[in-house]
Amino acid sequence: MPAQSSTSALTLVPRPTEAALRPGHFALDADTALHIGEGAEPAAELLRTLLAPATGLPLRPSPDGRFTLALDSGLGDLGEEGYALTVDPHAVLLRAAHPTGLLRGIQTARQLLPPQALSATEQRGTRWLLPCADITDAPRHPWRGAMLDVARHFQPVSYLRRYVDLLALHKLSVFHLHLTDDQGWRMPVAAFPKLTEIGGHRTESQQGPAGSGAYDGVPHGGAYTRAELTGLVRYAAARGVTVVPEIEMPGHVRAALAAYPRLGNHPERTLDVWTRWGVCDTVLGVHDEVLDFCRTVLDEVMDVFPSPYIHLGGEECPTTEWTHSAAARERALAEGLSGFEALHGWFLGRIGDHLVRSGRRPVGWAETGAELPPEFTVMTWREPAHALTAARRGHPVINAHHRATYLDYAQSDAAHEPPAQPGGVVDLRAVHAHDPVPEGPEESQDGDDLVAGRVLGTQAQLWTEFVTTAAHIEYLTYPRLCALADRGWSGPTDWTDFRSRLDGHTARLDALGVHRHP
Repeated sequence: MPAQSSTSALTLVPRPTEAALRPGHFALDADTALHIGEGAEPAAELLRTLLAPATGLPLRPSPDGRFTLALDSGLGDLGEEGYALTVDPHAVLLRAAHPTGLLRGIQTARQLLPPQALSATEQRGTRWLLPCADITDAPRHPWRGAMLDVARHFQPVSYLRRYVDLLALHKLSVFHLHLTDDQGWRMPVAAFPKLTEIGGHRTESQQGPAGSGAYDGVPHGGAYTRAELTGLVRYAAARGVTVVPEIEMPGHVRAALAAYPRLGNHPERTLDVWTRWGVCDTVLGVHDEVLDFCRTVLDEVMDVFPSPYIHLGGEECPTTEWTHSAAARERALAEGLSGFEALHGWFLGRIGDHLVRSGRRPVGWAETGAELPPEFTVMTWREPAHALTAARRGHPVINAHHRATYLDYAQSDAAHEPPAQPGGVVDLRAVHAHDPVPEGPEESQDGDDLVAGRVLGTQAQLWTEFVTTAAHIEYLTYPRLCALADRGWSGPTDWTDFRSRLDGHTARLDALGVHRHP
């Protein structure tokens, strides 16, 4: 029987770069041992951890093991995440140039097994067969992420670990953790304990009835410990996922100002943690104490999160308070700025410079693609053209267009859909059609290839104004995140091909107990 070149027969999500299905199977059983090459120990440990609950297989190490995991510098052309997997009836060989590539290959091997292999409980009577295949695989984009907002509605760290597990299954590389906003501050900072003691809790709104859509009306709170966050970082790293923290500034800071009013433009004012949704007009002041506060907070953030990237938010920052602030007026004059609006870029430039001096890369949301300081990695969300604008300015770009990547929008207009962000539907096909590389009518002076090379990738967003439970998170996320993962790793894939693979993949989601959209 000839090799079968179609990856659809393998129902893998995301689609591998090259795959050929061949006759036969390799059987994993109690006698299967792992031949672990130097540097491949973390990958072997992950394989055991993932397969043990359902299979009960020990997968012991042995020099004579028929399942080999090895680092191979000869596969350097596949990059940090690429791998080669060969399965024949008598042996399995997984190779990669870098340890992360082995982690990606393990997720492929996991998907090749029967869906029951993903179950959290022992599955008796199942034969653990890997179909014979030759797979060579590498991602199109390095940044393939998902953002979860835990500031509006807090989720325990146990759920964040499950969230990471699901990202890793789909070969997503970034978990963007939105930790602070007007409605809550979730990250402890030793020098400023009130950030979580006060800023981590909102009380019942007195401004109107709950459920109106303008505000929550429900008391809510929660914060992580430092140990929980450092443990989450280690857990994610063991699965090849980088946790990128987001600490909002200079806007979306009402929770911080409730804790420390002196950081605002009206230090005499007592504020509550905001119970409304939308854009709050209370923002940080621009006096030296505020800059020192931000640096202190970010020093602790960098100590907890080793990610090369630190997200500063930066979007939706009204300048109304600055226009009425004598301190802001003095700052603008002293810095030679053109007006109060320029304080936004000045502020982010000062804080971004602190990150750069610390060896990190600042990231910010861009509302036009042209407003962030040059050292920033730009995350565009409003219009597809903004990604092109930012790339042509020389910024590294993550394309997160809201009409294709915001999973808080409803998946359909059916009456049975749960509450979602007001706005149009973002269905599965819209997510699948999203190309991170922007198209433009004009050629860049640097050339289109160079502009495309500045696009790091894409990510999904789930803002949680209307999302309170883990089940609701997963219903909105899956299977739409499968489509984004496929596009980010594989590049453009045929819709019919993707749907065919997704039909097989949903059995894996079901085995994991994912509360998904039908």
